[in-house]
Amino acid sequence: MISDLTSLRRALAAAGITPASVVPAASADRREEAEIHLAQLVEGDRVEALPIGDPVSWPGPVAFLDGVQHSEVVGYAGSSPIVVASAAAAVRERTDRVLATRVMRRRDLAIGRRAALDAAGPALDALERVELSDADPPHPIRELAQAGAALDDARGALEVAVGVAYRGGSSAWLVVDGSLAESPVWARDPRMVGVAKSHSSLPFDGADLESYLRLPVGYRSPIFAPASRRLAPVRAWAVRLWPWEGKDLLHGLIRVEVAPASGTPETADRISRWLMAERAPISAPDPRWDRMLYGIRSVEEFLRATA
Repeated sequence: MISDLTSLRRALAAAGITPASVVPAASADRREEAEIHLAQLVEGDRVEALPIGDPVSWPGPVAFLDGVQHSEVVGYAGSSPIVVASAAAAVRERTDRVLATRVMRRRDLAIGRRAALDAAGPALDALERVELSDADPPHPIRELAQAGAALDDARGALEVAVGVAYRGGSSAWLVVDGSLAESPVWARDPRMVGVAKSHSSLPFDGADLESYLRLPVGYRSPIFAPASRRLAPVRAWAVRLWPWEGKDLLHGLIRVEVAPASGTPETADRISRWLMAERAPISAPDPRWDRMLYGIRSVEEFLRATA
């Protein structure tokens, strides 16, 4: 576990590494590019607002899965940065209104080119090594971007492992913060729901995109098949949790994903009503409060408290 970065930097300095203290941009979340990947509608022939009905509490036990990450540059071997990072993921299950942690795992990493990690000597022995490609000449900016991508991959793998571990002992509904397309196992699970807060990738353009982004609160979009570049096919739709008027087109908008076999209008309406009942009007400052669910927030708070 990374417990004392000051001591680590001192040990690296003793090994001839130039100490540094930098938190890379977006070190606490995944990196995504803003793009449009046109989806295929599987419900209807145009994007329109579909009412979902009144919110309904989730029936029976339901679990929530999320992960967190953090990274810092601790030194340079020549011009190559050495990044230490932590990724953690957990599942918390709610039964009779009580949340309890069922699975939790963590990885502490040292990320860099092989030569840079070797130069650090035993100072990094307690950390899992993740070696970046050395096919190109050293370039600190490029390597920081590669380290960020490596951390994203590590967190994603950790979340998948935690989800598989939980599912091995429970058949309860499992709500994942993010896309089910990260894992073929997730994308086939009929009792998993992915909830994406980010809209960097949008599924439509033109008039369809305007309809998608202007959904009223309590309405959903038609079901579509995302043009995903990830691992597995899913079915998806958007739901508006809170009114966007006077705020922003993305305010309160989430994308919901399920297994293709679960992508029916009846299932979409039912899950959307459940998710509306999970909205979290968080009082503490959080720029994502309008797209946050109570259970997901609980997992984040647990992971950050144990970091």
